[in-house]
Amino acid sequence: MRPLPLPVFEGLVADALDQVPPELLALMDNVVVLVEDRNEEEPDLLGLYEGHALTERGWEYGGALPDRIMVYREAICALCSTAEEVVEEVTITVVHEIAHHFGIDDDRLHELGWS
Repeated sequence: MRPLPLPVFEGLVADALDQVPPELLALMDNVVVLVEDRNEEEPDLLGLYEGHALTERGWEYGGALPDRIMVYREAICALCSTAEEVVEEVTITVVHEIAHHFGIDDDRLHELGWS
């Protein structure tokens, strides 16, 4: 599928964030969610969490730049055949990367069905 226009895709990411329970969103700390076209090093990557998971932060964490969750628009659209699939994949990707922020690794996410 051709990439959705950036404002439309950003709206899907915002909608996915709206589906996260408010109790979890309130626990997220020092993290931003961004939309990028592709990851230069891994062009097929759908999303990426960069930073220090909440479970890894210690006393030395203070003053750190925000962690980043990237959602890759072109990679997700290339994987999907329909707009409905894009919506579903954006939601899965956002939840997956937020889980990394909380210290949940890929193996556990796979067990939970969020791989």
